[in-house]
This record gives sequence, C-alpha cells and structure tokens, in this order.
Amino acid sequence: MTLTLDFPPELEQYLLQEAEQQGVSVEAMTIQLLSRSFQLKQKQAEAVDMLQSWIEDEDIADQRDTGEYLIQALDEDRLSERKLFPPEMKDTTW
Repeated sequence: MTLTLDFPPELEQYLLQEAEQQGVSVEAMTIQLLSRSFQLKQKQAEAVDMLQSWIEDEDIADQRDTGEYLIQALDEDRLSERKLFPPEMKDTTW
C-alpha cells in the first residue's frame, strides 16, 4: 500500500534523524516505528485482558492463599528483622 503523509516539520526532522542514525530510509524507519507502536498496543491490550481476568476470577480461597504466601515470602526475604507485614497490623493497614 502506498500512502502520502504530510508530517509537521518537527516530526519530519525526528524521522530523518532516526533514519540516519539507524542507517535506513525514512520510509523503513516510519514502518518500523508504526510496527512498534502497533505491537505495544497489542501487548497493552493483552495485559489489560489478563488483569481483567484476574479481577473477575472468583476463586477467593486461591487468592487468599496466594496473598498469604506473598506476604510470607516478602517478610522472609528482608535484610532487617522488622517485618514488612506484622501480624498485629493485619486487617488494620493491609
């Protein structure tokens, strides 16, 4: 497909500089940047879908077990003896 685009001068200058640094044509640089943008959008959509599936997951017991394991692992892997999640603060601050 062939497109004709009128870029603002600052964007055109950016594309020219990037293309020169990469040693490719302006057209190739533009395609590369558009491809990266498209891939990033896809990854963001996949991440949103994954987070949404976690939110909608109704396995409360599994979530509770995972949370307790995470808290235990974080407390065990500390340089100081002070706990990050002290038991006496449960249900108060976390």
